[in-house]
Amino acid sequence: MTTSAKRFFRRAGITAVAAALLAGITPGVAAADKGRDRPDLQALAEQIAASGFAGAQLRVHDARGDWTGSAGVRELGSAAKPPTNGRFRIGSNTKTFVSTVVLQLAGEGKVGLDAPVAGYLPEFGLDRRITVRMLLQHTSGLFDYTGAMLPDGTIVPGIPLTGKEFLDNRYHTYRPEELVRFGLSKPPLFAPGTDWTYTNINYVLAGLVIEKVAGRPYGDEIQRRILRPLGLRDTVVPGTWPGIPGPHAHGYYRYEEKPGQWKTVDITNQNPSWASSAGELISTTKDLHTFFSALLGGKLLSAPLLAEMRKPHPKGGYGLGVYVQEASCGTVLKGMGGFHGYGTVMASTPDGSKTFELSMTYGDSDADLGQAYNKADQLLTDKVLCGK
Repeated sequence: MTTSAKRFFRRAGITAVAAALLAGITPGVAAADKGRDRPDLQALAEQIAASGFAGAQLRVHDARGDWTGSAGVRELGSAAKPPTNGRFRIGSNTKTFVSTVVLQLAGEGKVGLDAPVAGYLPEFGLDRRITVRMLLQHTSGLFDYTGAMLPDGTIVPGIPLTGKEFLDNRYHTYRPEELVRFGLSKPPLFAPGTDWTYTNINYVLAGLVIEKVAGRPYGDEIQRRILRPLGLRDTVVPGTWPGIPGPHAHGYYRYEEKPGQWKTVDITNQNPSWASSAGELISTTKDLHTFFSALLGGKLLSAPLLAEMRKPHPKGGYGLGVYVQEASCGTVLKGMGGFHGYGTVMASTPDGSKTFELSMTYGDSDADLGQAYNKADQLLTDKVLCGK
């Protein structure tokens, strides 16, 4: 994640520190291991919730089976725990779904990974050096509509995503084309393909490429190619709809209303169109497990395309829609995302024998939630994936 992104996520109270694997990953999710007591995993969930979050939902698959649990509270002022399979905003984990569809289209010969994006979206006047692959791996150099830090250290703001300005604007509808044109109105951060910077504009453009090639909205194509075939009935592409359907924990946003005066607002309902195909999806830990296992197990992409997906950029450790990280036990693969009020991680070992999906809801803590998110991810990576 870029320094500017880290600063933005700290200010906003969200984080997005947002592959291919060998065949043999167990697809789907077995029934939750309710009959076996797992105090070690429950303790992890409680530790994560206590680190600054209102609540946490955790799903683990390991040699002992499948386990789900939750800790903290479902809503501030209530004693009820978060539902163990409630819906939540998955943020940049949306990018993994989008990348999968783009790669499927590439496998069908409808999209060229190394073809100019301008060939699919001529209306934006994009630099013809920018390829589809660069969008998926964040090497386009395009200025992000959420804001960015210039090479000289100057921070240039994007659309309103922090403070009272964001809260007053949180039901505003943004069109994907509007987000792209905002980014294109600023100078690029670097020449295409010469560096790496995580930017949401890349995946908004990827969603528009899907729409242009498939002839239907990117969300419809995700439904047709991923959600329906895998039976992901709890995963939603909300568009401009501000709510979260079904059981869910509430997310909160804490901001400085006046110097030294902090205010916490229930941000569960908000128009997610600012994130579009870069981060708007709603899902559950069960659906994320089913999706990630199917993806990494070769059920959604061919082996060559999975190999493309898992090639990490040396600077960002990011493949085509997934993080490829080196942990103490070797390579692990992750989807990571944040949204106002919510933080999410889905992760797996290369053989799929150990996985976890984590949703965290933000409350009224004054803790550095970006740091707490990273610590939660590291804790579960060490304990669940690496068996420490």
